[in-house]
Amino acid sequence: MKNIEENDRVCAHILVSGRVQGVAFRYYARNLAYQLGMRGWIKNLANGQVELVVEGSKNSVKEMIEWCKQGPRMAQVEDVEVDWLPCSGQYVDFQVKI
Repeated sequence: MKNIEENDRVCAHILVSGRVQGVAFRYYARNLAYQLGMRGWIKNLANGQVELVVEGSKNSVKEMIEWCKQGPRMAQVEDVEVDWLPCSGQYVDFQVKI
């Protein structure tokens, strides 16, 4: 397996648990994704979690994961699960799914 360089594109599937719905989590995450030049999507799940798939540079994805551990001011994040995925290149931007 090759070493991942800092500017290589990586992809992560992220599940965030806690009080993360009704606190503008998706919209703050979308704004950060735009700032970081990331692609993918975010949505609320029926069980109260927020789910994201993010694709970008290794540093950008790490920054998004760290942000998810805190979330916006009103959030109370209890857990963040991360699964690394192969990059599909299928995303053209970052979307909030309803």
